[in-house]
Amino acid sequence: MSASDYREHRRLSLRRLVVLAMGAAALAVLACARERLTARDAVARLGEVEVRYPELEAYVKTSVGEIGPALGSDVLSRLFDQFLDERLLVELARERGLLAGGESARGASDALLAADPPPPPAEPEIAAYYETHRAEFTRPERLELRQILVEDRETAEQARHELAAGADFAAVAAHYARDRGAVAALAGSELGRDDLPPAIAEAVFRLRAGETSPVLQADYGFHVFQLIARHPPRVVPLEEAAAEIRSTLERRAADARLEDLVAEARSRYNVEVYARNLPFNYQGSFAVADFPG
Repeated sequence: MSASDYREHRRLSLRRLVVLAMGAAALAVLACARERLTARDAVARLGEVEVRYPELEAYVKTSVGEIGPALGSDVLSRLFDQFLDERLLVELARERGLLAGGESARGASDALLAADPPPPPAEPEIAAYYETHRAEFTRPERLELRQILVEDRETAEQARHELAAGADFAAVAAHYARDRGAVAALAGSELGRDDLPPAIAEAVFRLRAGETSPVLQADYGFHVFQLIARHPPRVVPLEEAAAEIRSTLERRAADARLEDLVAEARSRYNVEVYARNLPFNYQGSFAVADFPG
């Protein structure tokens, strides 16, 4: 797994945290803060570099994406600390001559990890993870299904009638997709009970191989399923699970290395937060200083 993959994983983890925790009210606090900021809009100092409020505002908008339930200062403080940590990694990468230009936080993390990558997981480590996490590799019963999905029940019933009379599934699906605006999924998909709405799961798990389901309604249309094969529960063997385990261990090692780099950068560069110039009650982990000037 590349350093970019590690960085993307961290970014998505942060985004999930903020989407779950921060909402419109918190973002609105930041959005309206411009009106009350003075001309000195510094919100922190990293060594000799002042961090300006618009930089934080842009970071919040990029990180949050969709807005979830509102919280407030605790989440904004954690997000601000994450923002400062990423800026510290940029400074560290620049000091080590690893950035050719620009000050991308992603580029800094990638460069730092590439310069000193964590060792790849050894086979005994992979085997040990497998032994202690066997439950993760137990797969429940799964069905290999194909389906026709249409917008109205009448069309779905017509398609099912043709299938019950022995018509070829692919031909029926292609006909309704072409002539009735149906959305047809022809490829077989392996699905477990948890992958389907309860009412649909109850119906399709009663099917026998080759059997067609009744018309089943969902929020997004009407389904007709056909069961291709039934796959019993099984435990994934180590040789099959090894790639997944290796990816998990690589991601953990990269996260741990980045945490070490952040700790090093925090100890190397003096950071002060100008809490009085933030539009929320700062509750983070950096030292608070008086507002400059």
